[in-house]
Amino acid sequence: MPRTDQISRRTVLRGLGTAIALPWLEGMAPAADLAGGAIRSLPKRLAFLYVPNGAHMQAWTPSKEGSDFELPFILEPLKQYKDDLLVLTGLAQDNAAAHGDGGGDHARSLASFLTGAHAVKTDGANIKAGVSVDQVAAQQIGKLTRFPSLELGCDRGAQSGNCDSGYSCAYSSNISWRSPNTPMAKEVNPRLVFDRLFANQSREESSAARAKRNLYRRSILDFVAEDASQLKGRLGSTDRRKVDEYLTAVRELERRVANADSHAGDVEVAGGFKKPTGIPQDFKDHIRLMGDLMVLAFQGDVTRVSTFMFANEGSNKSYSFIGVPEGHHDLSHHGGDAEKHEKIKKINRFHLEQFAYMIGKLKSIKEGGGTLLDNVMLVYGSGIGDGDRHNHNDLPILLAGRGGGTLKAGRHLKYPKDTPLNNLYLSMLDRVGAPIGSLGDSKGRLPNLDG
Repeated sequence: MPRTDQISRRTVLRGLGTAIALPWLEGMAPAADLAGGAIRSLPKRLAFLYVPNGAHMQAWTPSKEGSDFELPFILEPLKQYKDDLLVLTGLAQDNAAAHGDGGGDHARSLASFLTGAHAVKTDGANIKAGVSVDQVAAQQIGKLTRFPSLELGCDRGAQSGNCDSGYSCAYSSNISWRSPNTPMAKEVNPRLVFDRLFANQSREESSAARAKRNLYRRSILDFVAEDASQLKGRLGSTDRRKVDEYLTAVRELERRVANADSHAGDVEVAGGFKKPTGIPQDFKDHIRLMGDLMVLAFQGDVTRVSTFMFANEGSNKSYSFIGVPEGHHDLSHHGGDAEKHEKIKKINRFHLEQFAYMIGKLKSIKEGGGTLLDNVMLVYGSGIGDGDRHNHNDLPILLAGRGGGTLKAGRHLKYPKDTPLNNLYLSMLDRVGAPIGSLGDSKGRLPNLDG
């Protein structure tokens, strides 16, 4: 029987147009959990982060297996989080291969990455892939949170047109699929994500509150101050400190989103299009801001499932800010050129630096007797191995976090050639309480994840 002073996990701070979910607090745990020292009520979260165009696998893959391995050049930014990381070698997504359909490896690699399905080759309305693992989870555990899932990215997507050898742009720009025919469009504007996470269910009230905040330059915290004060009066000292730290993080993120609003403007980008107001001009700032929003959504248990695309598949983004002015996709077709290899390595390492930043954020947040990272599983990778070969086996795949104590991290695990990536997803779904029999070309659960 729950104790009478237990706080509901669904408690939110409310104000005009505002609803701020709370982080996990000791006051939310059943008394039996706290007395036993094992917090069984902590939620587990899933995130899938995608980078395009494969990787320089020679500088990605550790030379040793097990726990006695060194991180190669590309993975070095993760050094301080090595013990929270699994490097998974040998995994494949076979349905990204042509199988008689000719060109289009970029489109197929993204369409299959989380679905394990072979995309129908079309640039018309009859797109078809499969249900993605994140949406499988969302369908089963999404009812426990305000949002079943959160789809994020840094490149806007298109739902029609020919983007890759006769494949629809929908395949190249969507990683999440609610049904075989329905991709889940990602949000790329930090302002819109922030408003979505902390807005009241009433659209009219939320819009009015936003206008009032802008007019008087007030924070969303001003609207929930009374609720927050009343709540803290019911909390112990540890939980009061947690609430203060969480609200401080919300306010800091609000400031950064506002700063992006004020500095973004309508910036001309490739193809004559303009980058809309609210999106940071600096790519690193954009990635980190979206990553922080994902972390905050997990911390407040607004959602337990998220996807995050750093860029659309086949992206030809320039990385001149790290000394690589050429387009990423062009460089990925390196033809064995040593100079191009070095530039690809720099791009890959830049992406890993941003992943390390997100891991650090998750690890800095206390939850139960550990950290938020302990209760998260983050897949990071690409649906292409080597960008020049366009192979879909031996993929660059990382798994960070501990899945609520169900993963033994700090290891490099090498699996037999062409082991289905979907086997990993089945194992992850089991760990969040959303088991299914199969996904794509899965052949069972991925072994050895727990030691």
